[in-house]
Amino acid sequence: MQSENQLREEICLTGKSLFDRGYTVGTAGNISARLEDGWLITPTDACLGRLDPARIAKVASNGEWVSGDKPSKTLQLHRQVYDRNPTVHGVVHTHSTNLVSLTLAGVWQQSSILPPITPYQVMKVGRIPLINYYRPGAPQVAEQVAHLACEVRGVMLERLGPVIWGPSVSTACFALEELEETAKLWLQAQIKPQPLSDKNVAELCDIFAIRW
Repeated sequence: MQSENQLREEICLTGKSLFDRGYTVGTAGNISARLEDGWLITPTDACLGRLDPARIAKVASNGEWVSGDKPSKTLQLHRQVYDRNPTVHGVVHTHSTNLVSLTLAGVWQQSSILPPITPYQVMKVGRIPLINYYRPGAPQVAEQVAHLACEVRGVMLERLGPVIWGPSVSTACFALEELEETAKLWLQAQIKPQPLSDKNVAELCDIFAIRW
């Protein structure tokens, strides 16, 4: 398991990478990581491209703010994932342009915002459901995420952006990037591609031990 200082550095490197490539802008988005005694989470209204490792908020397991700047207002959402899924050690949320555009144009299905159109989408991301719009930090979102934390690898918040979780901050980030690029492919296609067949998806799930 990574040390707290290593996790702080990983959060900062991930945030800068996302910001520099336009996956998030301004002070949008947040990143968190699990500790043995709580969590680290980016501060509220912080720019992910300019994070200071020492100022990342530390929160105890009981939710008490221990150190650093004030935690992101989405802390309760992150906690619901960590409390229910012990395999999760990192959560990443951005306001990625193509994914937000998808919710404005209309997602494929409520239970899956995109059809399975590429193998890596199926393998690395899986089915991502839509959570209808609530204001940022609304408790209703955290309540819905609580029921999905062990069922999927993330959710899409309507008009806000994806929240993706995984065994580390980096792996959650990689999955988010794959999802954003899949949304870009889908939106740019003038003629929408047919989804992979049920047989194709089942084969991927079987060989790579995943769930769609």
